[in-house]
Amino acid sequence: MDNRSFSNQLDVPEDHAAIREGVRAVVTRFDDEYWLARDDDGEFPREFHRAMADAGWLGITMPEEYGGAGLGVTEAAIMMHEVASHGGGMTSASAVHINLFGPHPIVVKGTDDQKRRWVPRLVSGEDQCCFGFTEPDAGLNTTRIKTFAEKVPGGYRVHGQKVWTSTAQVANKIMLLTRTTKYEDCKRPTDGITIFYTDLDRSKIEVRRIPKMGRKAVDSNAIFIDGLFIPEADRIGEEGKGFSYILHSLNPERILIAVEAIGIGQDALRRATRYARERVVFDRPIGQNQGIQHPLAEKWMYLESAWLMAMRAAWLYDAGKPCGAEANSAKFLGARAGHDAAWQAIMTHGGFGYAKEYHVERLFREVSITRLAPITEQLMLSFIAEKVLDLPKSY
Repeated sequence: MDNRSFSNQLDVPEDHAAIREGVRAVVTRFDDEYWLARDDDGEFPREFHRAMADAGWLGITMPEEYGGAGLGVTEAAIMMHEVASHGGGMTSASAVHINLFGPHPIVVKGTDDQKRRWVPRLVSGEDQCCFGFTEPDAGLNTTRIKTFAEKVPGGYRVHGQKVWTSTAQVANKIMLLTRTTKYEDCKRPTDGITIFYTDLDRSKIEVRRIPKMGRKAVDSNAIFIDGLFIPEADRIGEEGKGFSYILHSLNPERILIAVEAIGIGQDALRRATRYARERVVFDRPIGQNQGIQHPLAEKWMYLESAWLMAMRAAWLYDAGKPCGAEANSAKFLGARAGHDAAWQAIMTHGGFGYAKEYHVERLFREVSITRLAPITEQLMLSFIAEKVLDLPKSY
């Protein structure tokens, strides 16, 4: 496969091409064996993270005055597509994308002092942040979180539990979503939620790793918070307004997950087509058989279609236009297309697709999470049904 795809063949601005080339120069220094080793040992890819930080890519969306590049979600999507397309899968993507839009509550609602203290250290890679948002008894119903920050002299005292907190094994900072007013005391479900960015104090926060199917090197965790003190200076924005602050990063996150899944799918498809050309059975390459050709051609079409939707969503976001339907659609289509392409790559390899040395089974395990997180397919379908098709709310 000559990589003839809309994502690479459409006329694009020179700066977009430069982003792709610059990111590729970094990621291609880390080969399949590096990522296979991280899949085996579960160690965070520090060398890769440091290389991306040193090249300035961690700050692509952060303001220039704080060391970032001040670019948009379109540029971030091009970057993350390239990161995910060269063998690292969601491990390489997750190692860096958490920096791109997760910290945006700081940029949007933080004070000048907070931005000066926090953003440059995230851009340089000196600080690594994890995000304590999801709770075991609330799931995607964020208004039902129970982690509580009690007001005390000088700040807040926090007790509670979070789950699926990525990179908490290696992070030194945490962005934490809490209640400062109990749910039953609020006029609206979204009231009374406050967001903090503070030190991850391991004397007050127990971190338990969750063994997973894939993305082993980027840890996921359950965390247990027992009496964590957070200074008032580490609160972002107004008390009780935190729910609205996290909305700034939801659509960009969906777009980035979409292009990462697409990149993994394209990587798997390249490997499958190469194998189909080279594998000879019954005196002919297996890729000469339509039973091999047609499924691969179909996956190419789905990947390209998903890419176009992702780029439309990114363009709308950067233009300041509503993009909820497009961002959700891009995430749905991209995750499906990437997942299906990786599975077809396994099937194309036959028994060798089950072997680690060909890497397609790893890519399948890596891309599978994109169909589940950060939002399930069912909720995206419900969003389209209600917001686009004007059907009654179903839940």
